[in-house]
Amino acid sequence: MAIDNAVNGGDRVARTLEAHGVRQIFTLCGGHVAPILAAAKTRGIRIVDVRSEVNAVFAADASARLTGIPGVVVVTAGPGVSNAITALKNAQLAQSPLILIGGAAPTALQGRGALQDIDQRALVAPHVKGCTRVRRVADLGRAVADAFALAQDGVPGPVFIECPVDLLYDEATIRGWYKDASARGNSPGAIAQRWYLRRHVNRMFAGASSSVPEVVSITPPEPAAAAIEKAVAALLRAERPLLLVGSQALVLPARASAVAAAVAALGLPVYLSGMARGLLGRQHPNQCFHQRRKALREADCVLLAGVPSDFRLDYGNHVRSSATLIAANRSRREARLNRRPDICAIGDVGRFLELLAARLAGRVQRPSWLQALREREDERELEIEQAAAVRGTHVNPVALFREIDRVASDDAIFIADGGDFVATAAYTLHPRAPLSWLDPGVFGTLGVGAGFVLGAATSRPDAERWLIWGDGACGFSLIEFDSFVRHGIPVIAVVGNDAGWTQIAREQIKMLGDDVGTVLARTDYDRVVEGLGAEGIQVRTQAELPAALARAQELARAGRPVLINVWLEPSGFREGSISM
Repeated sequence: MAIDNAVNGGDRVARTLEAHGVRQIFTLCGGHVAPILAAAKTRGIRIVDVRSEVNAVFAADASARLTGIPGVVVVTAGPGVSNAITALKNAQLAQSPLILIGGAAPTALQGRGALQDIDQRALVAPHVKGCTRVRRVADLGRAVADAFALAQDGVPGPVFIECPVDLLYDEATIRGWYKDASARGNSPGAIAQRWYLRRHVNRMFAGASSSVPEVVSITPPEPAAAAIEKAVAALLRAERPLLLVGSQALVLPARASAVAAAVAALGLPVYLSGMARGLLGRQHPNQCFHQRRKALREADCVLLAGVPSDFRLDYGNHVRSSATLIAANRSRREARLNRRPDICAIGDVGRFLELLAARLAGRVQRPSWLQALREREDERELEIEQAAAVRGTHVNPVALFREIDRVASDDAIFIADGGDFVATAAYTLHPRAPLSWLDPGVFGTLGVGAGFVLGAATSRPDAERWLIWGDGACGFSLIEFDSFVRHGIPVIAVVGNDAGWTQIAREQIKMLGDDVGTVLARTDYDRVVEGLGAEGIQVRTQAELPAALARAQELARAGRPVLINVWLEPSGFREGSISM
């Protein structure tokens, strides 16, 4: 095939991204990666530039969760890559597919003290499924295509590609750079260096055809028929079956409606977590929200659908030892983590639930068991209503979420970023539909909020976006209101301002008698975002809340990002909650 020297390396990357359905790249600019960004923009790919690399990765993570297409991040070399590590680890543990493309020093200068030249693979490798260093222009497109396949195959996750800067510009420019950098004169050393650099550049550009690698279709792993049969038999025997559905059931967002229909058809009492929150809508008769631990201790058959037995289930101890445990998971390791299941179904979790429902629909109704759980739900909801009715000087956090739940639109996406404030939201907010709740996942990373907003906005541009932000968490990415303004992204950010790291302080003070390191100030976050070009609203009393929420929704509908700074009253709603 003829060589097309008019197409530079940056365009080869952009063309491959375009072929894989990428519609936006999240980035913070840098000289090492500029050709990729320029070429992608020319091809109509939206460039969403942010103020911190970590938020670019969070954005790509959210985009991947909502669309199923791996999110793409492009960052510069050295600190650009290292700044992304926390968000990269968060995506890995959340099993979110994304592609991190990092710049690098010129190939001939690596290891010689070049600007921002570090061993990036050693830094990134523990946090990704695969790590590729490209050495030839001809390999750029294939590296991107292979990364897409790997990110989606089996257990999804992030993949890293290192693209040195001298692979991204056109051949004539790079030959000129190396010629200018070559030693002058006819000494043996100068002649040898020029010969070496010419050979090096020849190898870099050898075989650089203009073709775009074929897009590989990834087939979801099919659960074994034998495991399905065993699960069917176990559930038919059970008197008190219980279903827990986690994020892995929504790895294929296009199948969300089918998975929701399957869960509803099974007729089992169900708890939803992570990305599965909202799967059955706001109020489904089979969905439970409260006292999961007690229900697990009483169940005689527990189906964990994409839920590992980690700290959230007390390492498997929440499920009583005599219960039949069924684990459906893409990961064999996670299916057997801390507690070996009686039945193990390895494969796509959503597909497993669909196949199971086809066999069991209407056959495992246990009305007395479901009624007992519903009565318990009603009791807890009454307690929450009573907690919401308590009034003080400032705003009751439970009442705040009750009001948000009342006014949020049917297409609302809730983005959760914080500790105590977000945990309260998890009990009191009801996501409207599948794929309408975003939280960090198992890593529990604070700071995901603004990046997740960016990812959600580019993936679901017409949805109403609510950012539920603890005042501690908002400090990680408040500057991204600048990005919201520049990119025209409306969001309603609600900051729970209790002037502290309350989730930590509550137990720390009780156990150690000291609040050291947990005290913040009642900062005017609303004024900060005004300085960044957004709208700010401050709420100090419960009476001010309805008008403030209505005003925020009006501003968001008009395309304006807005932050509501809500002064919270101290609350004992989550007293005694701590995870290790």
